[in-house]
Amino acid sequence: MKFTVLTLFPEQVKNFLSQSILGRAMDVGIISVDAVDIREYSDNRYGKVDDTLFGGGTGMLMQCEPVDRAFASLYDEKTEPKPHCIFMSPKGRVFTERIAQELTQYDHIVLLCGHYEGIDQRVLDKIVDEDLSIGDYVLTGGEVASCVIIDAVSRLISGVLPDESAFSEESHMQGYLEAPQYTKPSTWQGKKVPDVLLSGHHANIVEWKRIHGLYDTWKRRPDMLDRYPMTEKDWEALFAIDEEKNASYD
Repeated sequence: MKFTVLTLFPEQVKNFLSQSILGRAMDVGIISVDAVDIREYSDNRYGKVDDTLFGGGTGMLMQCEPVDRAFASLYDEKTEPKPHCIFMSPKGRVFTERIAQELTQYDHIVLLCGHYEGIDQRVLDKIVDEDLSIGDYVLTGGEVASCVIIDAVSRLISGVLPDESAFSEESHMQGYLEAPQYTKPSTWQGKKVPDVLLSGHHANIVEWKRIHGLYDTWKRRPDMLDRYPMTEKDWEALFAIDEEKNASYD
């Protein structure tokens, strides 16, 4: 799978994505990530790509032509399909695990990063397929957001992680948060790992993880349970856990 980031700060993107798991995935060719400097497609020798806003307003706006040229350089319009272009924008729908899964269907994704006051709407209308946001706040540019999306999508691609279970059992994949996790020693500062996790009984462990994942979701992200098919038995289990925890604090 190929990712291309159109940006004014390509080194920021390259430095972030060249490390750890994604760096190894790029080294063996599972994914490809390129950062293209929009300034290289400016029509002046100073690399200027912005200008003042029509209608007034503070700040500067990135111009159409450099962005359009940079995007056009990524593929041959006569022989290749148009890459799926995402504009990183606080106006976009908020990025989720479900959207990450949707994006794995594309062979080539282009992430367009704005700066200053953004980008002239006319070129956005021409090349962008969708706007995405990583949250309800504003960043100084789209580079960090584009790296988040590349990271989240890449880990779903076969071969990037050791096996499918490395991501299929993570928070959000099943519609609820991941259960608490433990490692050695089995007792630390007087606190023990739950007995069921040491039992070797696979079915009981799976159910424990599901129920305790639902419990954490109920306490931390109750909005997620609006979309999960909770049963009466599930709620009884959550209330029992809650009662047990409250009793331990008394």
